[in-house]
Amino acid sequence: MGLSSYAMEQTKDPLHGRGAQSNAGGRYERYAREAFDDGWSVDELRPLETIVTREAAKTIISRNQSPDISFDQSINPYRGCEHGCVYCYARPNHAYVGLSPGLDFETRLFYKADAAQVLEAQLASPGYVCKPIMLGANTDPYQPVERRLRVTRSILEVLARTRHPVTVVTKGALVLRDLDLLTELAQQGLTSVAVSITTLDDDLKRAMEPRAASPQARLRTLASLSAAGVPCGVLVAPVIPALNDHQLEEILEAAAGAGARWAGYVVLRLPYEIRDLFTEWLTRHYRDRAQHVMSLIRAMRGGRDNDPRFGTRMSGTGPYALLLRNRFRLACQRLNLRSSGRDALTTALFRVPVPRGAQLQLGL
Repeated sequence: MGLSSYAMEQTKDPLHGRGAQSNAGGRYERYAREAFDDGWSVDELRPLETIVTREAAKTIISRNQSPDISFDQSINPYRGCEHGCVYCYARPNHAYVGLSPGLDFETRLFYKADAAQVLEAQLASPGYVCKPIMLGANTDPYQPVERRLRVTRSILEVLARTRHPVTVVTKGALVLRDLDLLTELAQQGLTSVAVSITTLDDDLKRAMEPRAASPQARLRTLASLSAAGVPCGVLVAPVIPALNDHQLEEILEAAAGAGARWAGYVVLRLPYEIRDLFTEWLTRHYRDRAQHVMSLIRAMRGGRDNDPRFGTRMSGTGPYALLLRNRFRLACQRLNLRSSGRDALTTALFRVPVPRGAQLQLGL
């Protein structure tokens, strides 16, 4: 099985500064859109503008029941992500609101301005059960717009005040801005941070994750977190055969040297919308090996582009997937990295937030 005809027909130069190379419509749109040359094209296109829209949130905590994922609760301060990682599994969510999982996902962003207030109300509800909350389960909580919008910061402030456990995963060095809150939480056994490092190759990073922090900046972030006493680890995700898989041990070694305590990895997943976006990107940036990359991906997915089954979707199956598992295990053993996940966080310190205007208890 070869690459999609859609991807093979793309011969233009890569779109610099963006991960997706097109803006194909989502599966739920009534009308399909297809680009074509009408003879009126201009030599230069204007840079794509990022549009950020305020979004009211009725609830803020999402619940998870997937056996493949290690957390029960998560918060996503943003919908869409300006980092522009071409492989991002959150891209299909834009299709639910009539936007493209392609360039729209990177340029049409939504933020939950009232996230802190809604979170406080949910934590105060009578039936709430305290379990660690994951920040960054879908889109990065420290993407560039967080610098001025500070939604993630406002969420951490509520969690620190209520002594609620929280875990973070990010590609952004901006997490160090909130080191004061993270250090306070860490001293009480209430937080840990995973830094996602996909490659140490700057050229590959610029093509695949155009607006995320550089590999060296992420390693410095790990070192700063570790020095401040914040438990931290590295997530190598996604691992893409014949593209970045040869760097697995090198990434783990660099992360361990920066202070990472644990490590994890995930092989590339290509659900419906991601498949065409990724193959289009692959043929534009790495046309010489595109067929080989896709062949190895299918070898780990039972001959298909994607295998959504629980238990195998994160790690793949077959000889190539087994080789990756063994390489990861041996590297972790050599580097004294725990491969079983993060440190357990305590829930015993949680304090139910007191509604504004309510009378405080004296604790007599």
